[in-house]
Amino acid sequence: MTREKPKNLWLSRWGFILAATGSAVGLGNIWKFPYITGEYGGGAFVLMYLACILAIGIPVMMTEIALGRRGRGSPIDAIGRVVRENDGNPAWKLVGGMAMLAGFLILCFYVVVAGWAFSYTWKMLDGSLAAPSVEALGQVFEAHNADPWALGGWSLLVALLTLWIVGKGVQAGVERAFRWMMPGLAVMLIVLVGYSFTNGSFAEGFAFLFSFDASKITGEALLAALGHAFFTLSLASGAILTYGSYIPDGQSIARTTVIVAIADTSVALLAGLAIFPVIFANGMDPSAGPGLIFMSLPLAFQQMPFGTAFGVLFFAMVSVAALTSAISMIEAVVAYLNEKHGISRARAAASSGAVLIAISLLAMLSFNLGAEWKLFGMTLFDGLDYITSRWMMPLGGICMVVLAGYCLRSEIMRDELGLSPAGHALWLFMVRYVSPVMILMVFLHALGWLGFDPLARWYWIVGAIALLSLLGEGLRPRVMPALAGR
Repeated sequence: MTREKPKNLWLSRWGFILAATGSAVGLGNIWKFPYITGEYGGGAFVLMYLACILAIGIPVMMTEIALGRRGRGSPIDAIGRVVRENDGNPAWKLVGGMAMLAGFLILCFYVVVAGWAFSYTWKMLDGSLAAPSVEALGQVFEAHNADPWALGGWSLLVALLTLWIVGKGVQAGVERAFRWMMPGLAVMLIVLVGYSFTNGSFAEGFAFLFSFDASKITGEALLAALGHAFFTLSLASGAILTYGSYIPDGQSIARTTVIVAIADTSVALLAGLAIFPVIFANGMDPSAGPGLIFMSLPLAFQQMPFGTAFGVLFFAMVSVAALTSAISMIEAVVAYLNEKHGISRARAAASSGAVLIAISLLAMLSFNLGAEWKLFGMTLFDGLDYITSRWMMPLGGICMVVLAGYCLRSEIMRDELGLSPAGHALWLFMVRYVSPVMILMVFLHALGWLGFDPLARWYWIVGAIALLSLLGEGLRPRVMPALAGR
């Protein structure tokens, strides 16, 4: 089969690295990672998180990039072309469609959260966060969410900025934006770490992040690390697969993936080094949960030298990180409309943006006028989070590794990945046996169906991997061709 000619390519290798890192680096790194690290004991959680990045993040990301580059298109088109090359069942395209839809639905509520960061940049600047306690700042946060005009206005701003950048094209819009935003984010983060070093309890924050306490290794912490490692890299949301379709032939997928994973993890750790010294210097609780950056940190900054200026810088950095992730989440839909239906990038961004704005405004109303509207028994905001993070993304991740590890002819992924024999064997072992079991654990845990502590019953996990490897090798020659549709 003749390879699809790419319609868009990154101008350089660093175009993809910056874009993929921007997709991975978002509120998950700067908002969620610090507080779940605090909740699960610091250094022990960091160690488990790094192990999970190796076990799930890197193998699955390599798989998505390879599928994207092989198929040269949006998730639906890319997987469809790869399966057609494999003489397989075209229904596999539904996996790409689910990933693309998951990313879009995530964006519908993500712009609301990103709007918080944008609004807090302004609130820090105009003195609106000058409150005497965390409780008072909690009231500021609740009042902001209760005002549909304020909350909706900031959400709309994030959506419009995202659509404007994506509508300009892959090179002129997405890549150019990331070439400015990612270095800017890195500079702001380093400046904030320097501020924490000179004005915060840096030694205490560093020890919290990197001191290892074996008693903190628990099954609950491991599952949290697994889930965050999977979601932080934007896996199974259509973003990485679409960005992978723009990579030129000959560029090392493995090397590029490792660089992105290292950059993403480094940002998360640096965010911890920027946040925890400030928290400890003011005698606050590092396990304060989601309120850590919207309630605890603003109060802490007010009590430190030049705190207002660095508070503004901090929330500006969070805003940039949120915007880079938002761009990646809608790129797959815009690429699909542009490539499959011949709609210009600008029109594709505008049409998908109209749907995005409508749904995001409904999600925003979950905090005020529409609090009684229910989806799966939850507010629309929580319902969108539930269906995407607990169902669509884990199922999409499992389908991706099953497709690549079992259903495709071995030469397809071998040619695309370009690994050494030992490297390919390691990747194949991970995507066939380790990643599916680990992602399934995340899936069952998120739904409350796991029913056991994975560390107390570690032999179940080892047994599942061993059984899968035996069944896979024994049944694959007969069962997998049928699954692949051949």
